[in-house]
Amino acid sequence: MRDWIARLFEHSDLLRMGHSQRAEDLNLGLGWLYYALGRMIRPAKAVVIGSYRGFVPLVLGKALHDNLESGEVIFIDPAMVDDFWKDTETVREYFRRFGLENVRHFRMTTQEFVQTGTYRALGEVGLVFIDGHHSEEQVRIDYKAFETLLAPRGIVLFHDSMVVREDKIYGPERAYEMRVKYFIDTLKSDPGLQIFDLPFGVSGLTLLRKVDKTAPEPLREWIEGHP
Repeated sequence: MRDWIARLFEHSDLLRMGHSQRAEDLNLGLGWLYYALGRMIRPAKAVVIGSYRGFVPLVLGKALHDNLESGEVIFIDPAMVDDFWKDTETVREYFRRFGLENVRHFRMTTQEFVQTGTYRALGEVGLVFIDGHHSEEQVRIDYKAFETLLAPRGIVLFHDSMVVREDKIYGPERAYEMRVKYFIDTLKSDPGLQIFDLPFGVSGLTLLRKVDKTAPEPLREWIEGHP
């Protein structure tokens, strides 16, 4: 794993975007959490919405690759920041350089993706990472698109979720206010959700789990299998 992280951090852009990474001690920062959830949940499908240079789809792709079960990362990014994600073969080769064949990129918005056959055939999703356009409206669209597909023990992660601030990633002329926090605040009033904020990185991270009272009792199969 250390060698893989060292290769990752040879790309300076993969040390950016507020995940508390640090090259000096090969520290993935919040990436350790992403990797751990991928290894623990072992999802057949994980969804990542938005990534500047692919830190999250790379780390989740590595986690699912390292599991005995085969897992796939559905990575949705319309390439609105720059041309990095625009060429299909270049994107495939980028992930292959890190030993990953299980990250599938869709150059489209969430609104466009939900109209595809891939979306209709997804089935349960064990992990959803939302880090696209940070307006309150768009984060709501992103969440609602996968809310009903979330597996009973699945987790949704919202990046840049604790601070309201100006974002200029699309250029100074297209600056806007990041308002993910306001959407998270509305979710916190829902008794059917468990929500936990992590104040790390530039603007924080929020984890969400649905409380499904119709699901099997948590850990029951583990208890019965371990006298």
